Formats: sequence, C-alpha cells, structure tokens
Amino acid sequence: MKITILQRNIVWNNASLNVARADEAIDRNPGADLYVLPEMFSTGFCIHPEGIAESANSDTLQWMREKSKAINAAIAGSVAVEQDGKFYNRFYFVKPDGSVAHYDKKHLFTYGGEHKRFTAGDSRVIVEWCGVRILLEVCYDLRFPIWSRNHGDYDMILYVASWPTPRVGAWSALLVARAIENQCYVAGVNRVGTDPTCDYCGGSVIIDPYGKTIASCAMNEECEASAEVDMPMLEAFREKFPALNDADI
Repeated sequence: MKITILQRNIVWNNASLNVARADEAIDRNPGADLYVLPEMFSTGFCIHPEGIAESANSDTLQWMREKSKAINAAIAGSVAVEQDGKFYNRFYFVKPDGSVAHYDKKHLFTYGGEHKRFTAGDSRVIVEWCGVRILLEVCYDLRFPIWSRNHGDYDMILYVASWPTPRVGAWSALLVARAIENQCYVAGVNRVGTDPTCDYCGGSVIIDPYGKTIASCAMNEECEASAEVDMPMLEAFREKFPALNDADI
C-alpha cells in the first residue's frame, strides 16, 4: 500500500479554500492508495467550535467521498463536527466505495481547553484498507501509549495533528516510540503555519516498525511525502521477533 501524507498550511476557518487546496495537493501527487490530511484540516484547530464546526454530513465530508471515488484511493483526516448539539473532533476514513469510518478523539487537549466544548469518544477504531489494518488516532492521543497498545489487531497507526512548534520534539520522539513498541508502521501528519493561538512547524513523517523514518516532509513548509507499507516485511519481523506476545495485559 502506498501512503501519501499531506502537510498543510491551514487557513483559519475557511473550509472551502482549505478543501480546494487539499484537492490540488492530491492531484499533484497521484498514484497513492491512501492520502492523509492533518487534524481539523478544513478549518484549523478550534477550541471554540461554535460557528466553525461542520455538520455531520458537511461539504467537506462530501468532498472526501467524491474525491476518494474519483481517484480510487482512501482519504483520511480530522474535522470539527457538530452532531445532535455536541461537538466532536472526528477523524474520517473514507473509501472509494463511499463508505465512511470515523473515530472521535478520545484524549481531548485539556491544557488548551478542548474538553470544555468537545465530547470525547470512547472507542478505538481500526479500519482495513489494501490488506493493512489501520488504527485511527488524533494529536494528543499520541501521549497515551495504553490507548494505542497493539493487541495484535493492527499494522499501522495514523496520527493527525495540530501539534505546536514548542513541543515538536515530543511529537517526533513519541511517533518513533509508538512504532517501536507496537511493531507497526506509524504515519504522523502535522500542519504548518499559524492560527489565532499557535505556531506550527510540521514534522510529518512515516516510520517503519523498526523506528526508522522512511519518508518525511520539510519543516515549516507545505509539502507531501510518500512511502510503501511493506506487509510481508512487517509480518516477517513480527514472526522473527514476537515481542508483542510478551506485552503486559
């Protein structure tokens, strides 16, 4: 499976423009099986979602469906969503057949006040695509290894984020840790640019099960990077060195 990560400079609260620019970025990088966008890629990260969050069947989700079908590839990314009077940081995974899986962010960023307006999810979500089982996670989830513990039920983790520049060292270190400890591929997709409260420098990467970076985006730039997920290699590594069998319960 070929995955392309899309490190974006998100224009604050301008969904139509951000979606249009994401569409162009995908077209510039044809041939992937999966395209991954950052956290709240259509609006920028918001802790006051009133007037910013989209409906559960928004134009952004409709674009993801139409684009996925048009290019015969999956598209993934997080969107601020309002549903039944509640707000969710919702990570969509859309397939070409129009099917949509979603994960609602479990660990809301209390330091920034996300928990005051958003509702936390309570379920891990794993999707299968091109023979790869993929765990969906959002930003702050990266700091909680028990939540992302591999129980032999996935092969790759996707982390989409709006991770600020002052803490980007932790972002980079924890992505490597999650890959090594879970014997899995990890793709971390962070944004660049600024919003009303933070500055972002990117650091988007794809990491193999040994903790080696196999693709990366330049810091402080909008760019894309791609890599192949090698399932035979992963399976051989886990068979040769079955550390997951000794994990604590």
